[in-house]
Amino acid sequence: MNVKEVLKETEMKMKKCVESAQREFSEVRTGRAHPGLIEGMHVDYFGTATPFKQLASISTPDPRTIVIQPWDPSVIPELEKAILTSNLGVTPSTDGKIMRLSIPPLSEERRQELAKVVKDMAEKSRVSLRTVRHAANDKLKKFQSEKTISEDEYFKSHEEVQKLTDRHIKEIDLLLEQKNKALTEK
Repeated sequence: MNVKEVLKETEMKMKKCVESAQREFSEVRTGRAHPGLIEGMHVDYFGTATPFKQLASISTPDPRTIVIQPWDPSVIPELEKAILTSNLGVTPSTDGKIMRLSIPPLSEERRQELAKVVKDMAEKSRVSLRTVRHAANDKLKKFQSEKTISEDEYFKSHEEVQKLTDRHIKEIDLLLEQKNKALTEK
C-alpha cells in the first residue's frame, strides 16, 4: 500500500460516513411526509426481514400523507404492526389494499427533541470521520518510520488527510443545517 492508496481509501471511508449520516437524517421525522421515513423499516415476510420498499410502492400524494400500496395485500397486517411499533408516532389506516399514514404536524417540544437527536447524530458522524483520519495518519506515520516515504511526503499527505476531513465535516454540518431547517418549518 502506498500514500495514494491510503488517501483514496480514506476518502472512500469518509464518503461512507457522510452517506451514513444522510441516511440517518432522512429517517428522522420532520413535519413533512416523505418515503424515507418508512423505506428502511423491515417486516417479517415469510421468515425473512424485508424492507418496506421491496414489498410495496410508497408515495406521498401531499405533504402530510404517505400512501403504501403493497404488491401482496396479505402483508398489510405485518406492515401495520411494524409502523405501530416504530417510533414514528403515527397510526396507519387501511382499506384492505392501500395503507395511508397521516403525518401530524410536530409540536414545538418534539421539534426541539428531534433537533437534539439530529445534533447527536451529526456529532457521532464527525467522530467517525476523525477516527478514519486517525487511522490514515497512523498508516502514514508507519510509512515514515519504515522510511518508505520522506518526511516532506509525510507532512504533505498528513495535510491532505486533514483537508479531506475538513471537507467532509463541512458536508455533515451542511446536512445538519438542512435538517434543522426542515425541523423548524411548520
